[in-house]
Amino acid sequence: MLALTACGGDDSPGKAESSEEPTSQEESSQESAGAEQAPEPDLEGIPDVVAEVNGQEVTKEDFVVLYEAQFQQAAMQAQMGGEQPDEDALKEQTADQLVDTALLAQEAEARGIEVTEQDVDDELAAVAKENQLGSVEELFAALEKQGATEDQARTQLESQIVIEELVADEAGPVKPTEQELRKIYDAAREQQEQSGQQGGQAQSIPPYAKVKSQLVEQAKSDRMAEVAQTLVDALREDADITVNL
Repeated sequence: MLALTACGGDDSPGKAESSEEPTSQEESSQESAGAEQAPEPDLEGIPDVVAEVNGQEVTKEDFVVLYEAQFQQAAMQAQMGGEQPDEDALKEQTADQLVDTALLAQEAEARGIEVTEQDVDDELAAVAKENQLGSVEELFAALEKQGATEDQARTQLESQIVIEELVADEAGPVKPTEQELRKIYDAAREQQEQSGQQGGQAQSIPPYAKVKSQLVEQAKSDRMAEVAQTLVDALREDADITVNL
């Protein structure tokens, strides 16, 4: 859900104590510079049907929404290194993600997993709150600036919720151990120490007990990602997939 979460925050332990924020004048200058230099994605030659997954079509419209969001992030990262994003590789990656999403959605349907309109409304409200927006309407307005319509946002979010429920069904109860939580915490501390040694801005890591709830969520997220990837790999083995890029 890049289009929905692109403007969200980072709740990882290493970000918990950050206090420096740009001034309004700095933000305005950064936005102006970004607007002047931001490259545009090349959408020439994208077929109307980007891929077929077990007879289900992945359309150009679906592809463009995700690809433009991916391209924006890749372009920002590439500009920091004075490079241009590799669009061919990015298009292939985007198509693969859409194929994986289709496979997971098909598996969820086969298992009878469904999502109600109220589930989508509740999740939209949660996303708006996470992004510090006053309402779902403000969220839709922000997404429209990124090129996503309300219908597209709802469809994408419904797909995401279905897949999350599928992965939860596949994974079963996830209860991280203290050893797993300590490993994530120690990795965050090591990363911050390396950043300071390399001249980056050092950020203090809060005590373990203070961020334990965040570590639990991170551990669960990591576990779900592993389960999702394993499930996708298994589904791909027996799937009929054609990519037309």
